[in-house]
Amino acid sequence: MHFVEAKGILTGGGGYCGMNIYRGCTHGCIYCDSRSACYRFTHAFEDVEVKRNAPELLDRALRSKRKKCMIGTGSMSDPYMHCEESLGLTRRCLEVILKHGFGAAIQTKSDRILRDIDLLKEINRSAKCVVQITLTTFDSALCRVLEPNVCDTARRIEVLERMRERGIPTVVWLTPILPFINDTEENVAAILKACAGAGVKGVIDFGMGLTLREGDREYYYAALDRHFPGLKARYVQRYGNAYELPSPNAKALLKVFREICGDSDMLSTPEECFRFLHELPEKNRQMSMFEL
Repeated sequence: MHFVEAKGILTGGGGYCGMNIYRGCTHGCIYCDSRSACYRFTHAFEDVEVKRNAPELLDRALRSKRKKCMIGTGSMSDPYMHCEESLGLTRRCLEVILKHGFGAAIQTKSDRILRDIDLLKEINRSAKCVVQITLTTFDSALCRVLEPNVCDTARRIEVLERMRERGIPTVVWLTPILPFINDTEENVAAILKACAGAGVKGVIDFGMGLTLREGDREYYYAALDRHFPGLKARYVQRYGNAYELPSPNAKALLKVFREICGDSDMLSTPEECFRFLHELPEKNRQMSMFEL
């Protein structure tokens, strides 16, 4: 990893702002979109860029914001990757969020988030906190292939259950679904039933498939050659260089998805889930000193 002094930390505005404390990742997921060339990495993806002044930047930004809102992190780089264990920058940013009375929406694959569960509970009590967990395959052996340097699905389900015990709402990203790999009705049903059992508020899916762009595609295909010999040729024949790669089983998988989410009262459209993630209840939108 290497350190930088960032000039800013928040993006977006209005009722939701995003931040990335780290840039790059060490989880090694074979399908990671953040590797795509469009994000213009000038360093190796695993050589994580650390915004060492992120907590100070966030403190300054939140002090100047007129209205409380949700602060999201994890969409580009996991805030609980390996270096967070020693650096603790995510925790420090959460402390800033709590101090200023803002909400938090955190996306991760890592059980390291449990280190901060009491802090997350306090944010949820004073404003709102939503923990988002990515689940792709119920099979632990396959999970170790697809997402080799992070805890497996069984452990992530434990994280969801621990959040429920403390009243912290959760959303699951059921994505990507990889054609010819994890795109079975059995896999999708097993994940969704586990989500229902853990009291998940909503599940995000973008049509049962994956996306591949320059940079990401090459990394993914190299992984297919290592772990699934011959599958790359099948992909090239079916999809060419397409950006969107829907599963051949998408229709059946979506039927399972809608049925289980409907039966379990889980939000099941991206629009519903994002509305929940981005909404800070009015009772928690306390006026700042600038509005008094």
